Amino acid sequence: MQHLSHIGLHAYPAWSETLRDRSHVLIRPMEKGDAAAERKFTEALPSDAERFRVMGQIARPSSSAIERSPLVDYGAEMAFVAVAYPADGQERIVGVSRYRTATRGLKCECVVTVSDAWREKALGTSLMRHLIEIARSEGFRSMYSIDAAGNTAMSDLAGSLGFRTRMDPYDDRQVIHELEL
Repeated sequence: MQHLSHIGLHAYPAWSETLRDRSHVLIRPMEKGDAAAERKFTEALPSDAERFRVMGQIARPSSSAIERSPLVDYGAEMAFVAVAYPADGQERIVGVSRYRTATRGLKCECVVTVSDAWREKALGTSLMRHLIEIARSEGFRSMYSIDAAGNTAMSDLAGSLGFRTRMDPYDDRQVIHELEL
């Protein structure tokens, strides 16, 4: 696989994914024009805090954060959106995954969010597998996620992908999932 930091965004193609229930989504790199669709996606998510871990914060992202979200620096981060086309034919974001490193270092933090209607279909697994593949190809040595300790969905996903889990030494309400790449 080619390194995204050396080539343009469009060199990494979108792909169609058939999920566990035989439904289909298109997964593609996030684009500048995705802000409005990502806002709709985020606003439709339930309000329980453990589902809204956004790169080190447990909170619903601010309007300015959502506006900046599609502005991906592909040398230091990657972001995918999973889109579905319901009966009305309008593209809708049903899942988002991303990794980011603040220092362009060897570690990156990851996050994955899937709408409730698309859970239990292995969409989060698919999004994360591709994210892991890109992080490896970009030379990252490890990937981690900091999540609420009670977030069993993320713990199950992390475990199935080979992440090691430990308690956050600074906050016993959180766990750290880490994968050596």
